[in-house]
Amino acid sequence: MMEITINTPALLFPAITLIMLAYTNRFLALSARIRALHDEYLGGAKEKHIIGQIKNLRSRINLIRYMQMFSVISFLLCIFCIYAIYKGWLHWAHYIFGVSLVTLFSSLLLSLIEINKSTKALELELSDIEELSESNLFKDIFRREDE
Repeated sequence: MMEITINTPALLFPAITLIMLAYTNRFLALSARIRALHDEYLGGAKEKHIIGQIKNLRSRINLIRYMQMFSVISFLLCIFCIYAIYKGWLHWAHYIFGVSLVTLFSSLLLSLIEINKSTKALELELSDIEELSESNLFKDIFRREDE
C-alpha cells in the first residue's frame, strides 16, 4: 500500500469547498427561478411549459441536495482521515480516504446529471421557437454568429 500523509487528504479541502460553493450558487439561482415561476403560476399563467419547468426544477433541487450531501460527507471523511493519520491508524486512513474519494466522485457525477437536466430546462423554455428545434451538436459548433 502507498504511504499516505496528512497532506494527501488536506489537498482535497480547497477543491471540496469550491465545489460546495458552486453547488450553493446553483441552489440559490434555482430558488430564485422557482419563486419567479411560482408567482407566474399563481398569477394565472398556467401554461404547460411553466408546469414542466417547475417539475424539472424540483428534480434539480433534489439532485443539488444530494450533491451537497455527498460533498459534505467527503469533507468530513477527509477530516477523519487526517485524524486517523495523526493517531497512526494508517490502515484505516487508506480506507477512509478511499471512501472520501468515492463520495466526491458521486457528488460530481450527480452534478453532471444536474447539468444535463438544466439544459433540458432551457430547451423547454425555448421550445416555442420553432427554428431552434432543428439544431444539433455539429450545426451549433460550426454556426456563425450572424446566422
